[in-house]
Amino acid sequence: MIYYPQVLADLVTNALAAAQAAGELPTFVLPDITVQPSQKAGQGDYNTNAAMLLSKVAQQPPRQVAEIILKHLTRPEYLQEAVVAGAGFINFTLNPNALKALVETIIAEGSDTLCSLTIGAGKRAQVEFVSANPSGPITIGHARNAVTGDTMARLLEAAGYDVQREYYFNNAGNQMVLLGKSLQARYLQALGLDVAFPEDGYRGDYISEYAQKLVEERGDTLKDADWQPFKEYAEAQMFAWIKRTLERVNIRHDQFFNENSLFESGAVWDTLKAMEANGYIYRAKEWEGASAEEHAKAADLQPATWFRTTRFGDEKDRVMVKGDGVPTYTLPDIAYHRNKIERGFDLMVNVLGADHGQQYKVVAWGIQALGLPADNIHVIIIQMVKTMRDGKEFKISKRAGIFDTLDDLIDMVGADAIRFHMLGRSANTHLTFDVDEVVKQSNDNPVYYIQNAHVRCASILRSAQERGICDEGADLTLLGADELTFIRKVLELQDIIALAVNQYEPHRIAFYAKELAATFHPIYDRVRAMGDGVPEDVGKARLRFYRAAQVAFQRVLGLMGMSAPERM
Repeated sequence: MIYYPQVLADLVTNALAAAQAAGELPTFVLPDITVQPSQKAGQGDYNTNAAMLLSKVAQQPPRQVAEIILKHLTRPEYLQEAVVAGAGFINFTLNPNALKALVETIIAEGSDTLCSLTIGAGKRAQVEFVSANPSGPITIGHARNAVTGDTMARLLEAAGYDVQREYYFNNAGNQMVLLGKSLQARYLQALGLDVAFPEDGYRGDYISEYAQKLVEERGDTLKDADWQPFKEYAEAQMFAWIKRTLERVNIRHDQFFNENSLFESGAVWDTLKAMEANGYIYRAKEWEGASAEEHAKAADLQPATWFRTTRFGDEKDRVMVKGDGVPTYTLPDIAYHRNKIERGFDLMVNVLGADHGQQYKVVAWGIQALGLPADNIHVIIIQMVKTMRDGKEFKISKRAGIFDTLDDLIDMVGADAIRFHMLGRSANTHLTFDVDEVVKQSNDNPVYYIQNAHVRCASILRSAQERGICDEGADLTLLGADELTFIRKVLELQDIIALAVNQYEPHRIAFYAKELAATFHPIYDRVRAMGDGVPEDVGKARLRFYRAAQVAFQRVLGLMGMSAPERM
């Protein structure tokens, strides 16, 4: 499908070059021209303020510059009108018949590629998301991260990128030791032995279930073992569970990357050496800019290894390796991102919790300290999700075993409802997930409202097939203003994909989906394709329109990872 903002921008650029060649505009470097969808009726389909922006360098009033652009503007068949408006805007109106012909284009492109772009053509992108350590099942809190990351990946693919989905985890920290000891205690208890449960252990029912399963598989052969085999068993069980859960909401990762591999390969310490060689690392009891009082307090401490983050504007330097020789989580994180760059990704997107905001900055500085570019690493920050049920907030505690798993939520409301509502607001705003509201089947529920638009399309096409009516070869010039309104709305999907990708804001596709459905439903109520008073040729054209509308809803639902039901 033609991406009209770009082709119109190219027309304006060519017109400016022609005007310069004709001596009607002075010579200056032509900037990137921006053409945007019009926001108000009566302003055409698209507009540009290029003449206003170039007025000063062109040494002419904006409207005069706009008139010169129009004088040299090529007018393709798809362009009905280009006029100067207001202080110097140029409004573009597409040819109605060209818009109607897009019905066939929509059908031909299909639900997998409709409105695809070439922004990322030939480029590799990686989206790292979820990345929860395997110490427990996927909870409602993880769900927003998972849905946001997967939707971002889908949008990047629609923009032309070759995308890899990655899950980064650490199976060697204290949490995993505690998980192993928790399972060990439950296993020994299941054998009838009187052992104490770790005070801070994981108390979820799943630990007892794994213990019983381990008894059935191994008997008492592990009664004298330490916590390590229990940790390995629990980890394997947890990851199998995590993968099953994510698949239930249509999410699959291409790679699971273990932080431990960075230590085993020596990448962590190689990264530290490289930063030191570039002058960013030093060893001291306190950071270089510390006050005398701070130095005095640190007198009895072992020297730590510091990163000069103040060179990048940080308020104080950051510890990379503590006095006991144990690295902070920042150092392996820098090594991990160095590894990503070495794997040849042109774009890296990390979906992180709100508590990682400062951490991301330090990692980016670490990449710069290595002499590598950090501007292709982007972060989507996820704020907390508050779950409501029966008018009350439901508190979650993984350690205490008091939580709803994502599986529980899927069982209650379904995968589609979860995916849409987790996208319902910008990732960087707090989200309330009200279970009682999400399960309602009414037009007040956006999931129902959007999917019902697809159901209506499927229903009318099914009815036509049952009556032996075929829409092939329809005369699309018979379509009316209502249908054109919807087609124009479908065209906006290109801009939504571009904006969501360029701004790293996947929630925009959810907003657009509601707008598309809101545009469609009144049209469906007015535009009949069959029945008394509908001429056969007009009905055939309208059926073709509904087939295109069905493809559009399939595409939008697919970009959100949701199903497109044919009946409800």
